[in-house]
Amino acid sequence: MAGPLGTGDGGPVDAWVPTMLFVVVFGLSMDYEVFLLSQIREEYLRTRDNASSVADGLSATARVITPATAIMVCVFAAFDAFDDRALQAMGVGRAAAVLVDATIVRLVLVPAAMQLLGDRNWWLPGRRARGGRRW
Repeated sequence: MAGPLGTGDGGPVDAWVPTMLFVVVFGLSMDYEVFLLSQIREEYLRTRDNASSVADGLSATARVITPATAIMVCVFAAFDAFDDRALQAMGVGRAAAVLVDATIVRLVLVPAAMQLLGDRNWWLPGRRARGGRRW
């Protein structure tokens, strides 16, 4: 992708780039995950219907996750304008990772898995199910 992105001929990747890329993308993806699952959980507690809670939770959060993802992809892709190869790698890597994580993982795979699992999504182990510490 060096040619189409105009990032030069390539070369070695600085040792800190993959670590920082992983840390930032992991933090951003967990924000999406908590936001999505808390909405689905609230819907499930209200209706006790897994299918409708997944659909309603996804539709409510997708309107926020999608534009937030678009903004972050644009901001991170703008890092390509810098002359520093490490900044370019961080920007392009973050833009690609956020786009894949938000669209494929959070808005497709997680809801699909929750739909397939049904009420087993909300199973609690022993003590919690008997009224131990609450959510």
